[in-house]
Amino acid sequence: TRAVRMMAMSSRGLLQALLVAGAAIASSSFVGVATPTPRLSRHARASSRAVRMMAYKVPEATQEEWVQSTSGLYKERIVYLGQEIDDLVINQIISVMLFADAEDATKEQYLYINSPGGSVIAGLALYDTFGHIGSPVVTCNIGMAASMASFILGAGERGKRIALPHSRVMIHQPMGGSEGQAEDVRVEAEQIMRIKNTLVTMYAQMTGQTREKLISDLDRDNYMSAQQALDYGLIDKIITADGS
Repeated sequence: TRAVRMMAMSSRGLLQALLVAGAAIASSSFVGVATPTPRLSRHARASSRAVRMMAYKVPEATQEEWVQSTSGLYKERIVYLGQEIDDLVINQIISVMLFADAEDATKEQYLYINSPGGSVIAGLALYDTFGHIGSPVVTCNIGMAASMASFILGAGERGKRIALPHSRVMIHQPMGGSEGQAEDVRVEAEQIMRIKNTLVTMYAQMTGQTREKLISDLDRDNYMSAQQALDYGLIDKIITADGS
């Protein structure tokens, strides 16, 4: 079967398969190219038409291959989250991180973030992966880390959560949109409250803020500058233009 053949591939073969697959489908998710949905903005749709390519030589390969630029980043243990968070993009990020961790669990992995947020459940899967792998995960906010993306930013290795000077963060409570019978609405409301309680607990661990303050701050869209995010405890350092 295909699964058996993949398991039998060498390390070089696995990396080459990853890069080729990234060129075809996967890496597009890391450059702001999402599966078209009504929620995509006109700007997001436009950005999906311009995916930069680069020549990259897989280790031990005899010639270079044209792949999407983000595929080349995998070799450097770099992943870019540049779109709405959903199961597809998070599964792709997790697969890349698991592969890199299997290659060397002592080296850092880097997750660059510019995302409006999205699925809480998918985000929690990535959070748990951070704790599961041996590699320290450096998170870097390069634009906007909103909603669940702010949670992922704060989930990075303590002391290695960074941001660029003009990046911004937004935190708020999880949202639901249940329709239908009253019982269905009640069940979803209870689920949302459980998720909110979980997020408050985790944000408290990440930031050092009290649960009472977090509950208050999450009740509305709470925007922060990079400096405010630093003061809040979501990040550990702001990287300036001179690298300081």
